[in-house]
Amino acid sequence: MTASRFPFSRRRTLGVSAAAVLAAATVATLPALADNSAEGGSGGPIEIMLPEPTGRHDIGRVDLHLVDEDRADPWDDEGRPREIMASVWYPAGHAPGAPRAPYLSAGVADYLDHDRATAAVGIDPGEVDFAGALSNARTGAPVARGLDGAPVVLYSPGGGMSRAMGTTLVEELASNGYVVVTVDHTYQAPVQLPDRFEPPARNPDFTQVVQERVGDIRFVLDRLEDAAEDRVSDAAGRSLPRGLGAAMDLSRTGMFGHSAGGFATAEAMLADPRIGAGINMDGDMSPDYALETDERGTDRPFMLMSAGHNGDGDPHDIDHGLGWRGFMDRSIGWKRAPHLTEGEHIGYTDFQSVLPAIGRSLDLDEQAVAGAIGTVDPEHSLAAQRAYTSAFFDLHLRGRQTDLFDGPSPGHPGWEFPS
Repeated sequence: MTASRFPFSRRRTLGVSAAAVLAAATVATLPALADNSAEGGSGGPIEIMLPEPTGRHDIGRVDLHLVDEDRADPWDDEGRPREIMASVWYPAGHAPGAPRAPYLSAGVADYLDHDRATAAVGIDPGEVDFAGALSNARTGAPVARGLDGAPVVLYSPGGGMSRAMGTTLVEELASNGYVVVTVDHTYQAPVQLPDRFEPPARNPDFTQVVQERVGDIRFVLDRLEDAAEDRVSDAAGRSLPRGLGAAMDLSRTGMFGHSAGGFATAEAMLADPRIGAGINMDGDMSPDYALETDERGTDRPFMLMSAGHNGDGDPHDIDHGLGWRGFMDRSIGWKRAPHLTEGEHIGYTDFQSVLPAIGRSLDLDEQAVAGAIGTVDPEHSLAAQRAYTSAFFDLHLRGRQTDLFDGPSPGHPGWEFPS
């Protein structure tokens, strides 16, 4: 499939042939996130900061290089085993001397800075400091004192997108007591491995893309079980921070993902009963790919979060997303399908905050920005996404009751709850 280079296409086609171009277009547009201020005009690149999470915990992060010796990578020309980069975000003790973890690896930052899609929205190489952007997590921070029984949540990014693109929601969960594991799907995104940088593969078969994602997630879950028993989980011999393995409660595991990662979330739940609750953020689940979701639903809690409109002008909600209505009707567990009417597909990533911030310093293409994140108020959208995601996992992994899903909330305008 040949996909348009127009950034932020409204099409929800999830083949990585489309999604990788979307990544080249969307991710490359601006992956660093803002705290409502982007500073430019001084002659240097624009500096962007991620919005701070709202939970009571500080955050630590450790990056892991995982190698599945039992699985050959279908896209590796040298026949190497499947390699995965993952980050573990966790509630941390106060560690002001520990360095803040970079938002992007050097290779991914350079990839984004020079991708031609940045020019399509009015950004030239060097105008945004991708390499200098920092997360709110700290490297080497100790595990929060007294942390015990922490639920675990996995995150799978959109097709062609780095695992960093969900940092805003990931940090929010970690600051509220979750251990969150973000997963890069090599050859489906720009990925910095310890010994090399791998760009996305060109036009991979999408059925295989989702199947490999499910394999990645199941392998990561296996390694987390090893880590919980203090066995080494990293190819370089690194373990999780002291006490984190014992603090994780893998009997309370959830997953969420954006776009192709949302599709993969549903497929992973059908393949692995260890995942007890899942969220699909605007990821079409087309029956054309003959995957499990075409025939089955889930018996565990599932939320479909949609946004905006499809290419035909219809609302991209449960009745108009590919495969959504059938899957949700077949699902017999708790389920909801909130729809953000004025949002758009890429608004379920860090771009929801970054694009408006960058636009205050650079003359961006307004049509491209609206096609990416819609016309919704960015602060309202981010607050609602944080609230719905946290409340969903709190309800189903912690048993904390809420009325947030009973219908539209005055505190979160612009959301509908189709039946």
